[in-house]
Amino acid sequence: MITKTTPTTLVAVTAVALLLAGCGGSNGSGDATSSAPGTANSSAAPQMSDQQAPPEQLVVDVNIKDGKVTPTNEQLQAKVGEAIVIRVDSDAADKLHVHSNPEHTFDVEPKAGQSFQFTVAVPGKVDVELHELNRTIASIAVQ
Repeated sequence: MITKTTPTTLVAVTAVALLLAGCGGSNGSGDATSSAPGTANSSAAPQMSDQQAPPEQLVVDVNIKDGKVTPTNEQLQAKVGEAIVIRVDSDAADKLHVHSNPEHTFDVEPKAGQSFQFTVAVPGKVDVELHELNRTIASIAVQ
């Protein structure tokens, strides 16, 4: 169907659209339903005003297979209080020892997907070692 639009029809349609959109100003009644369509749904989703970046962390992936360890003697850097995560896939049991302040010891099991997390409170050099295999995985300079 084709209709002919006249200037009078256009003005009437525009006036109705403005009233429905709430652009005519506030009526002072405090009626929340008179808000614009774009803002009516914004209260349905929570507003996140305190968004935080994920915390910084150092992640070291360790593989122990057939008596060989990777990495070995890796030189890394971290910050005081920063999370340090050691992820281990191992085919042998061992003890992971972290020479830091405070010190940490973790039991490594012969399985994949192990994760050990710690923080360092005092700046300095932190060695991460495997006791049974007598290997240094990493030396971490903590500042």
